[in-house]
This record gives sequence, C-alpha cells and structure tokens, in this order.
Amino acid sequence: MRFKGLDLNLLLVLETLLAERSVTAASRRLNLSQPATSAALAKLREYFNDELLQQRGRTMFPTAHALSIRPLVREVLADAERLIATSASFDPATSDRKFVVMGSDYIFTTLLASFIASLQAEAPNIRIQANPLEPNVIKQLERAEVDLLLTPRHFVTPEHPAIAIFEEQHVIVGWNENPIFSKEVKLEDFLAAPQVCVEFGPNRTVPFAEEQMRALGLQRRIEVIAPTFAAVPWILPNSSRVAVLQERLAQKFARHLPLAIAPLPFPMSTMEEMAQFHSTRDRDAGLQWLLSRLQEKAQES
Repeated sequence: MRFKGLDLNLLLVLETLLAERSVTAASRRLNLSQPATSAALAKLREYFNDELLQQRGRTMFPTAHALSIRPLVREVLADAERLIATSASFDPATSDRKFVVMGSDYIFTTLLASFIASLQAEAPNIRIQANPLEPNVIKQLERAEVDLLLTPRHFVTPEHPAIAIFEEQHVIVGWNENPIFSKEVKLEDFLAAPQVCVEFGPNRTVPFAEEQMRALGLQRRIEVIAPTFAAVPWILPNSSRVAVLQERLAQKFARHLPLAIAPLPFPMSTMEEMAQFHSTRDRDAGLQWLLSRLQEKAQES
C-alpha cells in the first residue's frame, strides 16, 4: 500500500534496519533475502533523500535524520498493530496463529508445558514459540516481538499492561536423606548448610528469591551457582546442599527425585507471577484468549 508515494511496508523494513543495524540480521528477522532488504533500503534512501544508515566496518549507524524520524515510524507501526488487533476476529478452533511467549524455565516447567498440551483439543493449529529470558527482554517487548512476557511483578515495566497469573511461595529443597530435614529447619541450620543458587545470563541476573534473601542480609554458604531453576533439583541428591525454590517447581521434581521439602525459617514475600504484553495488544482477541486460558490452567495447578 502506498501513501503519498511511500510504500508503507518499507516502514517496517526501516524500523528493523534501525533496530538491527545490519542488512543480514534485518533480512533474517523480516524473512527476506538480503538483496530484497538492500533494495528496500535504497527506496527508503531515495524517498527520504537521506542515507538513513551508513556503513562503518561491519556495523551500520543511523544518520541524524533516521534517528529523528524513528519515533514517528514506530508510532505508525504501533497504530497499525493496534488496528489489526482490534479488527481481527479470533477462533481458536481454526486459527494457526503463532504466539511468542518469553519466561524462565521455571514457568515453562510448572505451567507452560501442561498448558501447551491442553491446547491440542481446543486449538489444534495454534503454535507456541517459547523463548528464554534475555537481557534485552524489555526491548523485545517494546518492539512487539514478544506476545507475552511471564515474570514476577517486580520485573515488569510500568509502560505496558500486566495481569496476575498466579501467586507462588518459596521453600527449602534438598536430598531426602540430608540430616537437616530430620527436624524443623531453623535459621541457623539453613545458614550453615552449603547451598545452590541460580543466576541468569552474562549479567548474572538474580531471581526473585535471591533478591529477597540478599535484602534480608542472609549470609549463606553458596557452593554452586546454577544457570537455570530446573538444574537445581538434580544437583541436590546425595549431598548436604540445599536450595530455595518455588514450591510448584519443588513439588514437581519431588515426584521424580529423592527430595525433601521444608518451609523457610525466615519471612519471604509471596511472588506474584505476571503476564505482560505490549499496550497495543490490549484489544487483541487472540491474546486475550491466551491470557484467560493461562489463568485457568494456573488455577488447576
């Protein structure tokens, strides 16, 4: 579609090029060939009478004009997204839509796995792309590359809507032959025990429970730092190590591994798991259907 001589499809190409700063990466995201993306960039340069992106080494850098028009380009694309979401009908029985959901391995293990299995009867052609949490998750949400971000409340961004999915408590987990579980676990027992904790990615982001314990000033003996929640239960058997995990995850693994579970000997806030989505999707019938089903599934667990 053209508007005042500009093919509006080129705006999506421009935004993707400005985000990726690489024809190769932009082509991959757009599912276009590199020659097609280069041709689109040439048309954009001609229309705006500006280089828009200049090659320096292996990276392309936006010009001052490109940076000045980018907020307007993103606004146009967001408005188009809102229009499509508002006008489109959604029938789960016939839709083949793909939903991109981002969250930790905890949420995939405790909720999404069973949720996806339950969709087969009601929505046999729906596709779910489950992505792990990444350092640039908020940028991906801003670019509407992620349909749903599943994360604790204190990690959500205030710029976009979020709804509560469920609440979660934390517990102590360890080998069921660990002497610490032979009686009530006291705070001094917990602090003296060797422990396993979780940190994510190159920035070593700590999860909700770790933040809470650090805020309390608990001095612990950390012997192992695991890269995921699901790795932790496998480290505990045949050792004196313990870990603090979400109760849902602990209960799930305790059905398959020789694990014991005990209450925390110190106060910890309830974790509220949220589903966040881009503000342009608040009237997206398909996304609202997905959210309602997620909430229903969470209540079953």
